[in-house]
Amino acid sequence: MELLPKDSLFEFNPDTIQYLRKQYDLDTPGRIEEAVQLLHDWIEKQPHFMKKDFARDYLERTIIICKGSVERAKVKLEKLCTFRTLYPHFFVTGDVKNFKSLTDLHGAFLPKLTEDHYRVFMFRNQAKVLENGFNEFYRYFFKQCEYLQAHDYCNGMVVCIDYQDAAIMEAVKALNVADLRQTLVVMKEGYGMRIKGLHFLSESKAMDIVLSIFKQVFSAKVFERIVVHKNVDTLHDFVPKDILPEDYGGKEKPLFELHQKYLNILSSKDFTDYTNEMNKARTDENLRQGDNDYCLGVTGTFRKLNVD
Repeated sequence: MELLPKDSLFEFNPDTIQYLRKQYDLDTPGRIEEAVQLLHDWIEKQPHFMKKDFARDYLERTIIICKGSVERAKVKLEKLCTFRTLYPHFFVTGDVKNFKSLTDLHGAFLPKLTEDHYRVFMFRNQAKVLENGFNEFYRYFFKQCEYLQAHDYCNGMVVCIDYQDAAIMEAVKALNVADLRQTLVVMKEGYGMRIKGLHFLSESKAMDIVLSIFKQVFSAKVFERIVVHKNVDTLHDFVPKDILPEDYGGKEKPLFELHQKYLNILSSKDFTDYTNEMNKARTDENLRQGDNDYCLGVTGTFRKLNVD
């Protein structure tokens, strides 16, 4: 892959592919192809993988999100296939537009990258009542991650969470620590999402309670990257205006419009067919060789999450 194809949701910087390859010493002629071939050959030798025909572009993106390491990419693929086997409820197919909670919970990876090639994820909670908690949103988010894995080429992610119009105590009641921890493990270990920064927007003193919940599931390293903003002005010190939606003082389309575009694309027949195919990428534990370290490691991972 020498050029990044034009995408319906994502834009790239002119030097994205060259920058990231050089950052991970994959810019010499033939080096990225060699890394992809090594990963491909390893997959072919895994008897417990129920799907082995991953696209080469998918494998390249997997290597890039794993900091150019083929060994890390192996672990990431192993984990994601295992998670699909153990937690099929996370990996839904079909129409996410039927998820009622997404009327008040809006989320989108923003079209433009930062100068250092990070993708920004913006989440807004306007819900006054969360009858089903955040479970529908977690499933919607994983569909977005699946799209990201197939189409993006980035350095990691910056997360912005807007609680300005949220009923925060209702959100606190809905934030089940076990579900949140499990979601973050799949995000980090399965999808390889590296969090550069985590930004909350809220003036409420109740944010201290929200932060205490997140402190239970994040490593100290990531928790130290959390910044709470009382208004969008200070957020602009971390995320350029050109990238942010216009309702956050930026130049991009409003978040709700971006959210609706995701709902339409992720519910389309083409993407439903794609997720049905990718959901075949599971494991047959009866065929796994060795001592099942990866399966045993899943439970252990839930006890402590270390996100780079």
